[in-house]
Amino acid sequence: MMIAAGAMGIGRGTAMAETMMQRPIPRTGESLPVIGLGTWQTFDVGPTAAEREPLRQVLSDFIKLGGSVIDSSPMYGRSEGVVGDLSAELNLHKKLFLATKVWTSGREEGIRQMEQSLAKLRASHIDLMQVHNLVDYRTHLVTLRQWKEQGRIRYIGVTHSNESAYDDLAKVIQSEELDFVQLNYSVAERAAERRLLPLGAERGLAVLINRPFAAGGLFRRVSIHPLPAWAAELDCTSWGQLFLKFVTSHPAVTCAIPATSKVQHLRDNMRGGFGRLPDAKMRERIARSIANI
Repeated sequence: MMIAAGAMGIGRGTAMAETMMQRPIPRTGESLPVIGLGTWQTFDVGPTAAEREPLRQVLSDFIKLGGSVIDSSPMYGRSEGVVGDLSAELNLHKKLFLATKVWTSGREEGIRQMEQSLAKLRASHIDLMQVHNLVDYRTHLVTLRQWKEQGRIRYIGVTHSNESAYDDLAKVIQSEELDFVQLNYSVAERAAERRLLPLGAERGLAVLINRPFAAGGLFRRVSIHPLPAWAAELDCTSWGQLFLKFVTSHPAVTCAIPATSKVQHLRDNMRGGFGRLPDAKMRERIARSIANI
């Protein structure tokens, strides 16, 4: 595992690393922090100061605490525009790894949508452009490769967030030259362990994880249960940190992208990128503890 310098330590009396853990993008060796930020629903807000101020603080603290990967999509309503506006106001564009998606059919419509994403994000280029849920992926990947050659995007990938699409996703990973794949994975949704995560590693792909909390289902499951005392062995002070460390401890995973609009949740999530990670035995202990609740 790679560790990068320069991030801000957030340990509170625990023996934690000073910097957030990082993982390399296999194609290039560029390192990314293991905890990123999703924007589904959370950044889809209006233009008023009252609506945007909590997100301004989220984005500011995200960078201060060592984050860089922020993931969005045209599917996410106003999220791209909010990310772009706040990033410009906070002068953060050079510190962010911007990931978004194309989510439409047809070559010309895909180009139009990606141009809009660039404008909304106020970006001269996109770090990672992904085909959202494999929609018309053959058409869009041709354009994405052209844009990559032109320097308009740096990496290309495909995404899905539903186990029912895993067979299709596996076929695309096997047949296409990609840099990234994004999929759902958590201690409550482990199907990706059987095929997709090993396949991603075999194909040399960076792996982004959506739904690391199973769309909030994990928190509902443990809501009346105290955090086990043994979680301290992993420097965890919350269930959220334990859930994130389960995800990021898988050797194929590059970065988890939990979404939030609350700064206290953002800070808690970011702590999941510091300190000790579970080994295989501890991973199974975490899984058993959740299965027994």
